[in-house]
Amino acid sequence: MTDTRMTLPRTPSFRLDGRRALVAGASSGIGAAAAVALAEQGAEVWLAARRRDQLEALVAQMAAEGMRAHALILDIADVPATEATLAAMPAFDVLVNSAGTARHSPAIDTTPEDFDAVQGLNFRAAYFLTRTVARKLIAEGKPGSLINISSQMAHVGGIDRAVYAATKHAVEGMTKSMAIEWGPHSIRVNTIAPTFIRTELTAVTFANPERAAWIASKIKLPRVGEVQDLMGAVAFLASDAAAMITGTSLVVDGGWTAD
Repeated sequence: MTDTRMTLPRTPSFRLDGRRALVAGASSGIGAAAAVALAEQGAEVWLAARRRDQLEALVAQMAAEGMRAHALILDIADVPATEATLAAMPAFDVLVNSAGTARHSPAIDTTPEDFDAVQGLNFRAAYFLTRTVARKLIAEGKPGSLINISSQMAHVGGIDRAVYAATKHAVEGMTKSMAIEWGPHSIRVNTIAPTFIRTELTAVTFANPERAAWIASKIKLPRVGEVQDLMGAVAFLASDAAAMITGTSLVVDGGWTAD
């Protein structure tokens, strides 16, 4: 009798055992959550940020819970220093760039100083950090998953957010181009585009009743985002479960951009 049973497919692993991960902007908020998400899946994680005390306290807390975590004091806006630091280290299999800033104002009131500060970190630093990590992977002949934390504002516009939205649109553009260039090296490049997430950075916005009402009116789910809402997305894109995903944006926005 002929055996007609098929070989059942199996879900690729979400585990990250044996992989080295770098998380920039990791001392708080989304970056800290991303670092924990990767460590929970078995990755050895280097948390990079400028705030030494806060960063080292977080690393100690993670280590106390059995996670492999290290502090890396680094200002990614200083491109030469970042390149020198990473050149002295082995390649990272995973990058999550969560470093970012915002200086909101009506577009008509934007100052060159605010423009330069926001684009300098959100776009310029992100560009060269991603390039630096990819360059080392290519030199060592290793695959990788590079993730930039973008924003729903990379897909829409927003009140008082012309500069911020412009930088995030730029990150989406560089991600697509880098994914095309580095695909032959098995290096995947994607973004995660969150809605408003409760963090130190968004506290001022949520404290403004008019802005809070605007946010509530745009998110289709009956709540705003929390950092935990991004942790699964980070672990997924970093893992083999996302092995065929590159050059795209995983939008975690509660339906904001659906209409």
